[in-house]
Amino acid sequence: MIVARVLLLMSLVFASGGAEAQTIPLVTSTPMPNGNTEYALGIQILMVMTVLTLLPAMLITMTAFTRILIVLAILRQALGTQQTPSNQIILGLSLFLTLFIMSPVIDIVWAQALTPYLDGDMEFQVALSAAQEPLREFMFSQTRDTDLAMFAELGGYPVFASRDEVPLFVLLPSFLTSELKTAFQIGFLLFVPFLVIDLVVAAVLMSMGMMMLSPIIISLPFKLMLFVLIDGWSLISATLVSSFAL
Repeated sequence: MIVARVLLLMSLVFASGGAEAQTIPLVTSTPMPNGNTEYALGIQILMVMTVLTLLPAMLITMTAFTRILIVLAILRQALGTQQTPSNQIILGLSLFLTLFIMSPVIDIVWAQALTPYLDGDMEFQVALSAAQEPLREFMFSQTRDTDLAMFAELGGYPVFASRDEVPLFVLLPSFLTSELKTAFQIGFLLFVPFLVIDLVVAAVLMSMGMMMLSPIIISLPFKLMLFVLIDGWSLISATLVSSFAL
């Protein structure tokens, strides 16, 4: 249901103006002097293709996807399991955790913007503004004031009196920078216990004179056992979800 709503939300962008859609044809034909006909794609097709191209960037820059993906990648590195779990599994888990975290925002956009627009009760520009507001609130709640001030200063903007004055081009890099900081902070806390295990195993091997044996091979079963005993996947998922609590 959530996936279907995400896909339908994109119709706000695809249907760029209900009134304009009736006046701009998708395909135009022009008779040529030699009797042939020249066909050209309408601007709506180009807009749809552009939006589809930008969908991955929107997923990364405006949702919880970045933090989750980085934390899971650092966790795999800390465990020392090389390519296990695989990139596909990490991406899939990151995507579905993102949908779970963003579901309240999606519900608000669905109720306040998409449904009135599809029912014909709201103009496109009004619906677009209503759809942006929940996303902006989500990004503001996860953005540090220092990052916001830094990008505002770099862009030459004056001090913003309210959040409504912050342009999207300032909010997006600020949000991404804050997400990277938070992801690396969580990753550091995850890495430390496994690093301690590596150090202990390395010290024991050196004291036994087994310096030719790789500590990583010996420590891997202990790290996996620790991760399983503490129910690591559930703990990591709960930590990531709770880190976005508003």
